[in-house]
Amino acid sequence: MGNGISPRVPFNLATCVGTEREYVNAVLDGSHLSGDGPYTKACQALLEGALGVNKVLLTTNCTHALEMMPLILDIGAGDEVIMPSFTFVSTANAFVLQGAKPVFVDIRPDTMNIDERLIEAAITKRTKAIVVVHYAGVACDMDVISEIAHRHGIHLLEDNAHGLFGLYKGRPLGSIGTIAAQSFHETKNFTCGEGGALVLNDASLIETAEIVREKGTNRSRFYRGQIDKYSWVGKGSSYLPAELPAAYLLGQLEAKEHIQGRRAALWERYSERLAQWARLQGVQMPHIPSYATQSYHMFYLVLPSLTERQRFMAYLRERSINTAFHYVPLHQSEMARRLGAPPAQCPVTERISDRLVRLPFFTSMTAEQQNYVTDVITSFEVSA
Repeated sequence: MGNGISPRVPFNLATCVGTEREYVNAVLDGSHLSGDGPYTKACQALLEGALGVNKVLLTTNCTHALEMMPLILDIGAGDEVIMPSFTFVSTANAFVLQGAKPVFVDIRPDTMNIDERLIEAAITKRTKAIVVVHYAGVACDMDVISEIAHRHGIHLLEDNAHGLFGLYKGRPLGSIGTIAAQSFHETKNFTCGEGGALVLNDASLIETAEIVREKGTNRSRFYRGQIDKYSWVGKGSSYLPAELPAAYLLGQLEAKEHIQGRRAALWERYSERLAQWARLQGVQMPHIPSYATQSYHMFYLVLPSLTERQRFMAYLRERSINTAFHYVPLHQSEMARRLGAPPAQCPVTERISDRLVRLPFFTSMTAEQQNYVTDVITSFEVSA
């Protein structure tokens, strides 16, 4: 805060569970600081086992994991990629960087996920992929979307930045599409400050993905002793994280049960303590469909109007509680106009963007902090 006083309840606070320091110190005491060391490999193996996927490759961040997708799948100039307008800019930029054009589709008003009923109408002969975003770690309706993608012969990709260890009908999010991207940003359930992962469900894409990740070289094959030297064989860049963040991340991932258990308890407590107030005030609470097991990534509220959302956030801020709104619709952005993206009708996206507010939510949040937040919220009255 400007006056140097820390807020009583921050919006987010990264949580160290204990072993991160031990692992980071081991890296510092060792000789391998660059990418693909033992901690990187341990993280990848842990995630491969937990998700039941062919290959996981750690990346410097989720944005880079997304940027690898079009390079691996040869999506570029003249191609179209369907995605929700209600998402972070990296989802679109990853494909725009290769000359492809995003085609924005509206979201459902209950889950904030892409509206599967609107996807097929957006498909053209230039469509190469559908990118789904599992908002707040709640699964999209993947059976419907998978069937559409399969019938049209296009790729289904998952931006799973919110959804690690969430499920769709018992299947881990990130294990359903051709490729998925994960995030380990400071705001995520599991973090190393900045970090990400590429999840490959198609074994035939692994070698290409390794080449893209290793600056367009086949160095991964060289390190495995499969060739006697490596060379430049394709497009790529440097997407490998160093060992220090990988070591920190391993400590987080190994504490999966503790972290997810804490976050589930916090989410359920918000839900229980705010349900009656929300009903009386006309405030929308998160909706979890029967097919979804959420990842407990965030807790949000949707106020009746933009004016009420702003008044609500100010009310909490005055009482030292930090909240945040979320995505600004991509289809309304200056960049979308410059790209000449097909006109999008996304009224739900526009309405939700104006009204949604995210509450403080972090693994180390105390009962005292959460009780204070809910007490303040339930003292707020929406204007008639």
